[in-house]
Amino acid sequence: MTIALSVGICLWAIVAVLHNAVINRTAANENNEETDTDMTKAQSAASSAVSGASATTRSDEAEGRVSAGESDLVQLRKAISLAEDSKNRGSHPFASTVVAADGTVLASAGNNSLPPTGDPTQHAELRAASAAARQCSPEELAEATLYTSAEPCVMCTGAVYWTGIGRIVYALSERRLLELTGDDPENPTFDLPCREVLSRGQRVIEVVGPVLEDEAAAAHEGFWTRRTN
Repeated sequence: MTIALSVGICLWAIVAVLHNAVINRTAANENNEETDTDMTKAQSAASSAVSGASATTRSDEAEGRVSAGESDLVQLRKAISLAEDSKNRGSHPFASTVVAADGTVLASAGNNSLPPTGDPTQHAELRAASAAARQCSPEELAEATLYTSAEPCVMCTGAVYWTGIGRIVYALSERRLLELTGDDPENPTFDLPCREVLSRGQRVIEVVGPVLEDEAAAAHEGFWTRRTN
C-alpha cells in the first residue's frame, strides 16, 4: 500500500506539473498573439497615416497649393500691376515677367493680341518667354521663373516648355478666368490647367498657383462684359 500510494502521489505530481506547463504555454501563446495583433494594428495605422499624408501632399500639389514665397508674391503683384497698365492702354488685362534666380527681371510683356499692331498669338506669357529666350542661356532659363497675372493657356504653356523656363507662378486660374470672360469672342478661354499640359512633356517645370487670385481678378471685373454688351 505504501509503495502504491507513493507511486500514485508521484504520478499525480507529474500530471499536475504537465498540466501547469500546458496552461502556461497556452497563456504565453495567447499573449504573443495579442502582442502580434497589437503590433499589426499599430503598423497598419502607421501605414495608413503615411499613405494619407502622401495622398494629401499629392492632392495639394495637384490643386496648386504649393506655397508661394514672399519674393513670389512681390513679383506676382508686379505682373498684376502690369496687367492693369495693359488694360489702361486698351489691350487685354494680362501681363507676364520672366525673373532670374537672383531677382533680375529678364523680360516683361503685356498682351498684344488685338489688331492692328498685334495678333491672337501675342499673349503676354509667350511674348515674355520669347524675349527672355533670345537673351539668356539655357542654364539661366532653367533657373528662371515666369510670373503671370493669369494661368498660361495651352499655347503659352508650350512656349514656357520649349524655351526651357524652369518655373511658373500664376495668379488667376484658367477656370476663374473663364468665369470672367464667358463666351467673349476676343478671349475664348480654355478650361485646361497648365499642369495637365506639362504632365505630357519630358521636362519638369514647377508650377505654383493660383495665388492672389482675387487681386488678379479685379482687372477683369466688368471688362469682358463691357466688350460683349
